[in-house]
Amino acid sequence: MTTFGMPTMIETATLEQCASVCRSLGLDFVELNLNFPQYLLHKLDAEELNRLAQRYAIGYTIHLDDEMSVADFNPYVAQGYCKTVLDAIALAKRIGAKKLNMHMSRGAKYTLPTKVIYFFEAYEQDYFARIREFRDECQKRIGDADITVCVENTAGFLPFQQEAVNALLGSPAFGLTFDIGHNYCSGNLDEDFILEHSHRLSHFHVHDAQEGGKDHRRLGTGNLD
Repeated sequence: MTTFGMPTMIETATLEQCASVCRSLGLDFVELNLNFPQYLLHKLDAEELNRLAQRYAIGYTIHLDDEMSVADFNPYVAQGYCKTVLDAIALAKRIGAKKLNMHMSRGAKYTLPTKVIYFFEAYEQDYFARIREFRDECQKRIGDADITVCVENTAGFLPFQQEAVNALLGSPAFGLTFDIGHNYCSGNLDEDFILEHSHRLSHFHVHDAQEGGKDHRRLGTGNLD
């Protein structure tokens, strides 16, 4: 079944206001964006989320922190992000959210006169070991629940990111989000990769875009067909 939702709106101060807008538009769910201070996991109450879901007849998905550097070489940083994802999975189970959306961090980079070197690529053995460890921890936490962690394209997956996404897709706990506006602004860099894995595609971010990286535009106001 196809469902349609809306992102967390910065114009709404509370989740109830956002839920009310969702219902008034006839949409099915709100994407809880964990970048917002009021939607940090330690501030979200599952009982309150369920109460609002019942009152407004909506559901939820969860958008993880944009900077989700789960394979960071600093173990304290990586552990913090990984714990955030695992805690979000626990919340998803309690509120019936079936989709978690995450970005793939490019990590730090080293700029030379002639090229840019990404540390994740330069030290790929450690990087991919951390990616696989993260994948296995998520699969263990999800268990037999109907929850998918969907990896979203942003500025164009670099080759080492594609390989990391492939590693994550080695688990049934992971899938893909296709953001059509991001893809347009990157020069359609991710389209072939997404289509090659279309059987793992279960989530879309749909918005218009214009030349020059003008993203997240209202439908009909950009260059997308």
